[in-house]
Amino acid sequence: MSVLPKMTDRNVCPTFMIIGIVAVDQNGAIGKGGKLPWRYSADMKFFKETTTGNTVVMGRKTWLTLKKPLPNRLNIVLSRKAEIEPEDSLVVLSAVDSVLDLAKTLDCDLYVIGGEQVYQSFLSYIDRWIVTRVPLVVEDADAFVPKNYLDDFQEVRSKELEPNLVAHYYERMVSD
Repeated sequence: MSVLPKMTDRNVCPTFMIIGIVAVDQNGAIGKGGKLPWRYSADMKFFKETTTGNTVVMGRKTWLTLKKPLPNRLNIVLSRKAEIEPEDSLVVLSAVDSVLDLAKTLDCDLYVIGGEQVYQSFLSYIDRWIVTRVPLVVEDADAFVPKNYLDDFQEVRSKELEPNLVAHYYERMVSD
């Protein structure tokens, strides 16, 4: 039984990138009480279209909110706890280096999808950020993107998902 998702030629990436993808409120909040504190169908559709055919890495808490692997993607759960049973399209690894080693062997990009600790762990490895700015402030939010996550990045384009909901693309600036 293979853990790799079936990928069509259209979905295979010619170059390997590590991409952080996140939706944030106006204060950088990404979660409240272990859940995504909003639901925008346009953003969910954008996330699905963007990550399908690639690999996603998430933390244990994010995995527990999903309850099953995201279809048509290799799902990696980064966890030091061995309580998650591997299944088709799901791999459990305990270290960032193990995730990076595996990702380098695949013909697709690695999307870092959260949560807070996983974004922090991959911060120095991320080549590109895709950030959806949610037009609200979540009261009592308890999970945030790292404060400096866009340091050394510049916005290269944006895409309106629906009125007042925009995805911004950031590329790491290359220093001389």
